[in-house]
Amino acid sequence: MAEQVTLEGGDRCPRSGAMMGSPSSRMEEVGGGLVGRCMEAAAGSAASVEKWRRQRRTLERLPTHLADALFHLLRRRRLLYPSLLEVFQHCVEEVDLHGDNYVDAEWMAYLGAFRSLRVLNLAGCRAISNSALWSITGMTTLKELDLSRCSRITDAGLEHILSISNLEKIRISETRLTSEGIMRLSSLVNLRVLDLGGLPVTDQAMKSLQVLTQLEYLDLWGSDISDKGAAMLNMFPKLNYLNIGWTNVNKLPNLPAIVCLDLSNCTVHSMLEKSNTAKAPLSKLFLHRTTFIDVDEAFSYLKESYLSVLDLSRSPICHFNFLAKLKSLKQLDLSSSQMTDNLIDAVASVGFNLRDLNLSNTKVTSQAMCLLAGNVPNLERLSLSQTSIDDTSLQYLSMMPSLKIIDLSKTSIKGFAYLEGSKLDKTLSLAMLQSLDHLENLNLEETLVRDEVLHPLGMLRGLKCLYLKSDFLSDVSFHTMSSLPNLTFLGFQGAVLSNQGLHLFSASAKLHVLDLRGCWLLNKDCISSFCEKFPQIEVKHALAPMLPVEQNIQFGPSLLHRTTQMPTSKLRMSGQSQFKFSKDQFADERIKYSRGELLELQFSHMPDVLANLRDLLPKALMD
Repeated sequence: MAEQVTLEGGDRCPRSGAMMGSPSSRMEEVGGGLVGRCMEAAAGSAASVEKWRRQRRTLERLPTHLADALFHLLRRRRLLYPSLLEVFQHCVEEVDLHGDNYVDAEWMAYLGAFRSLRVLNLAGCRAISNSALWSITGMTTLKELDLSRCSRITDAGLEHILSISNLEKIRISETRLTSEGIMRLSSLVNLRVLDLGGLPVTDQAMKSLQVLTQLEYLDLWGSDISDKGAAMLNMFPKLNYLNIGWTNVNKLPNLPAIVCLDLSNCTVHSMLEKSNTAKAPLSKLFLHRTTFIDVDEAFSYLKESYLSVLDLSRSPICHFNFLAKLKSLKQLDLSSSQMTDNLIDAVASVGFNLRDLNLSNTKVTSQAMCLLAGNVPNLERLSLSQTSIDDTSLQYLSMMPSLKIIDLSKTSIKGFAYLEGSKLDKTLSLAMLQSLDHLENLNLEETLVRDEVLHPLGMLRGLKCLYLKSDFLSDVSFHTMSSLPNLTFLGFQGAVLSNQGLHLFSASAKLHVLDLRGCWLLNKDCISSFCEKFPQIEVKHALAPMLPVEQNIQFGPSLLHRTTQMPTSKLRMSGQSQFKFSKDQFADERIKYSRGELLELQFSHMPDVLANLRDLLPKALMD
């Protein structure tokens, strides 16, 4: 059964081919009792590892789940090296080394001696070559192998892979295999998962792969198949996941078992067209940047009651009448689409079951929120980033009782609104969010909020993640956030935060990440002192001390929604740059101030700033 993966993190689709649980999940299974403490001691430092290695400790009788957890704990702490692998050869079943460029033929020589190895993830290990794969030739226990983005793997390396006859899952996307090499994979008749993304899979290769009748998961993004090759897909009766995005496929036959389908960046004439068999149980459909000849006809072939996840991001579709039949939708991504206030009724008509709605970078305004209010009682996540909404929208958001995550970044939110009929009397609009009992995540980055309007946020006691990024915020707002008892992530980027303001900050016990990037008034000594005082908090700042490797806590606005991205190889082909270097984006904030103002800010005292707090903060926050 495919894993259920939501839009707000990780993968975009269910991945029946997911290779293993995360290392952190393994440690959670171990727990924090005596066993957990023993594991921590064993992986405490290079010295502790060397001590028990010299004692010739054997792990042969260590239960598999504990051995896997210890192995990956050592890996995260960079305490794992080739000769140490030998002690794990009798007990470890799952090895995840993805992205480790130092893994080479020497590592593979030790891994080849593992007696019970079932899962091997080498994705992105650039030092892995064809000859390095010789060590796992004929490994009968191996069921899952991931060589994605191992750019040195060619058809010659297939000789070693094809000798592993029991393979059930293999990922070899973005390698250097040719169409001829891909055709030879037909000998692995037990395959259930096959990822060939970014490879030159042709119609002829598809013909050879038809013998793989056990396939449940097939990824062909960016391949060379045409409608002729796509017509052969119905030869896989168990296929429940298919990705043919970024191909020239226009017509897709009915696939009776398909659950998740990705047609991103295709021109679709028809999909899953009618046949004598029943309609496919499609529940997840990804149509990022997809063009339709007739969108209404294309959707008429779907069984509306099954579809729960729909991605129409960057879609050129100009009307959304077809949405009215999709009453089971739970996640809808319309980011960067043609959605407007005049079209929002189509969303409201299917709003009852919606849990996740992404309207970022569309032309909707606060009027659209008025139309949605009352129609989305179960909505938990809402993204309005880069839209034209203003503070009037907050009163409508307060009528969406189930909201947990709201993204208002890069909007015209100011934090106040004028009372009706008056241009002088203001009301603090953020106070309206206090009626949302379930609100946990709020993004106000790059809005127009200032210190004097943020104190209502101090009453959002259930808030866990708060993102702020503004030139107009200072120690006053920073102090306000210290009153949030459940905060685990606080972003306070680009603010005029002084050393004294950071020194007097009272962090909650649950705070794990403090993002202070762009707070240019802070000096290294102040940040180091804060890190020593709160060692459990990861501070993000150019002057912050380096973190241990195992601390890999990931929070941020990106968790709200993950929009489909163009594959890396496609970016290279189109000449676009995937990354922008921070040095090109750096702006010296000091140019906005005179020398006298800079000195005043640098040596300002927090008590002077706090003197005005009693006029700004509710009494409950000052007690």
